[in-house]
Amino acid sequence: MPDAVKAYLHSRPRWIRWHEWLVGRRYAFAAFPDRPKPLVVVAYSRRDSVKALEMVRAVEQDWAEAPQPCRAAYEEILKDAPKLVIIQFRRTNICGCLGHRHVVVKEPPFAEPHDALGGDPAGELDIAYQRVESWLALPLMDIALDAQFVTGSRLREFQAERLRLQFLSILLHEINHMVRSQEREASVRERSLAFYRDALAQYVEDAKASLSLTIDRSFSRFERD
Repeated sequence: MPDAVKAYLHSRPRWIRWHEWLVGRRYAFAAFPDRPKPLVVVAYSRRDSVKALEMVRAVEQDWAEAPQPCRAAYEEILKDAPKLVIIQFRRTNICGCLGHRHVVVKEPPFAEPHDALGGDPAGELDIAYQRVESWLALPLMDIALDAQFVTGSRLREFQAERLRLQFLSILLHEINHMVRSQEREASVRERSLAFYRDALAQYVEDAKASLSLTIDRSFSRFERD
């Protein structure tokens, strides 16, 4: 699938490809490692490449490291998802949302079904990453976990992991809406927040188990609290 989509993008007229390049439009590809679909295409501005690659890492790495029950909750949803899901990855958006599903695909290369997808339509959403960075998904939990770290590399690592899991939970939330458009928002939100909560808690438990707290001073009071 990634090769087919890349071939399709390269097959377009040269002037279109050059225009995209000059205005800074870029595409990155991410595949869930344990399933054939959906392929995620991250459409981003060149200036946002670092954050866009974190979105890719969330799909390809953090999904695989999430607890199995978290992934099982999305088994049927991802099975029924479009073969291709486009993320318009932005700094912010007009509506003020963290992200939302688009009823109509707006990203020009994917607005119409094409042979690379066997003629199947794509799905699309946007994610406003600067809004996500300031979002506390579960405030009490996020603040409590953050307080277990002190300044240093481990704090930055934890915050990066938290951000990627937020990206991933938003992506799963919006794919849920694509597949089950009649499901109540409260139910969809409960599922995506449960994924975020349990995956982040598992990351912290793994960190506690793998580090010597007497040597690594980037962590604080795990055992004293």
